[in-house]
Amino acid sequence: MENPQPLANLDEWEMDLLQRYPDPNKIATNKKTEAFRDYEAETKDSVKEFYRLNHQYQSYDFVQQKRTDFLKFDKREMPIWNAFDFLNELVDDSDPDTDLDQMQHLLQTSEAIRNDGHPDWMVLVGLIHDMGKVLCLLGEPQWSVVGDTFPVGCAYSDKIVFPEFFKNNPDFEHEIYSQKYGVYAPHCGLSNVTMSWGHDEYVYQMMKDYLPEQGLYMLRYHSFYSQHKESAYDHLMDAHDHELFEWVKLFNPYDLYSKNPNQKSWEELKPYYTALVKKYLPETLRF
Repeated sequence: MENPQPLANLDEWEMDLLQRYPDPNKIATNKKTEAFRDYEAETKDSVKEFYRLNHQYQSYDFVQQKRTDFLKFDKREMPIWNAFDFLNELVDDSDPDTDLDQMQHLLQTSEAIRNDGHPDWMVLVGLIHDMGKVLCLLGEPQWSVVGDTFPVGCAYSDKIVFPEFFKNNPDFEHEIYSQKYGVYAPHCGLSNVTMSWGHDEYVYQMMKDYLPEQGLYMLRYHSFYSQHKESAYDHLMDAHDHELFEWVKLFNPYDLYSKNPNQKSWEELKPYYTALVKKYLPETLRF
């Protein structure tokens, strides 16, 4: 395919995740898990192009600039329920395989969490965990919004998907950033580590004053697959990170595998979620 374009819609990235990390409840018991890692030959050209761009441009300086641009939260302000409507604008009507809007995807995740009896703040995390995708509606390209996340300012792990694409990143041969620890110290803790830019970091920064730390870890690291699937950055994590990552691992299956075709209607669910949002969040959100 000549001149491939990146993702036709954001769901392509999530479908690729399911190909890389299939539902463990549906994996044949006589097949080794490692066999599922050999998926690249069947990966869509659009997904490969997406990661080529992501890995080329997600440098330390790029991330710092995006943090300066967006973490002032001075682009828009709206009631939270309007924000969900705003998020629903990401639905791609041209995609014949996608008939769920973003809100329905989020409700599937949060309802699965609620049905399993987890704390209500975790239900709220399920509802809002992809809200940072509004970055696409604020002018950000897909590769700067979704995709696997990873630390910047240190060597890129070969456990990150398509690591060969990092060779075009300006940090790949940087005197400091190309080193194992880069600008960090061994086991410095993820609170001292800058992650690649995207919807995870954005929604974490948006919600950091409102949720328990366990929920904030879920928001900030739910796309950090090289760590919670491969333990690629243990050398940067401290004991507190390892403790909190148990919550990230608890959340991850709900994010990937919660697809319920028999979802209750919004009218049935609205009273519960209205009260839940009011309990934890302000009436308006700044973007």
